[in-house]
Amino acid sequence: MSYLYEELSWPEVRDTPKDRVVVIPVGTLEDHGHHLPINTDVVIVESICRRAVESMPGEALLLPTIVHGYSPHHMDFPGPISIQGQHFMDYVGDVLSSLAHHGYRRMLLVNGHGSNSPWLDVTARLAIVQRPSVLCATTNWWAIPEVAEAVVALRDSERGGMSHACELETSLMLALRPNLVDMGKAVRDMEYQPLKYFPPSDFYHPSGPVTMMPYWSTFSRTGVRGDPTVATREKGEAWLKAAVSGLMGIIRDFGALEMRERVDHH
Repeated sequence: MSYLYEELSWPEVRDTPKDRVVVIPVGTLEDHGHHLPINTDVVIVESICRRAVESMPGEALLLPTIVHGYSPHHMDFPGPISIQGQHFMDYVGDVLSSLAHHGYRRMLLVNGHGSNSPWLDVTARLAIVQRPSVLCATTNWWAIPEVAEAVVALRDSERGGMSHACELETSLMLALRPNLVDMGKAVRDMEYQPLKYFPPSDFYHPSGPVTMMPYWSTFSRTGVRGDPTVATREKGEAWLKAAVSGLMGIIRDFGALEMRERVDHH
């Protein structure tokens, strides 16, 4: 039986063990500098999820990637497709409700785009509240501990060098789709103000006590936030391996997580 949800027949969907973890990659289409394609977030998250699920037969199913996400702050650059926040939540929520209707009980949203995160977190919480027999969790692929460890060991950029279309994403794309990467157009773009409460931040440095997402064009000339010029395929392959290994661990732990009944103490 296929690990790809869309390749199952309806009797196979009916007969699939319903405690199997359903993995749902979520990305977006948006600018990634002059050197990367607008589907970078989709390619990365989809590839990580596919490699993880296909490496653990019988433990998980992979749903087709949700391609469009929340990205209005990138709309000053040509290319992005942005879904309004509430619409995005409703859409993802309907996907989860459909899976729950078919009997699936464990859904894992794997995110590949930063600004999807708060919406997916709320959507996952609502899925559980609305259907107590369901567990729904969400993770950002870059937050997987194995990825963070591998990045610390191999990164060459300084703080602020891994935020968007950066050393990390460019290295991964060199490993996954080198034909779509033009390193001749890669530029370092990371102008930060030296402010205590708004320090240079990236995937692996805390952003400080204040969060904010202004229009991308107000602080990036190219759509880049970081230093893609130090990206290499070798680093990308190592970081991809770490992401797949870590996601497999998350899926296994999620599948083993005990589902407990609610207790209303009124």
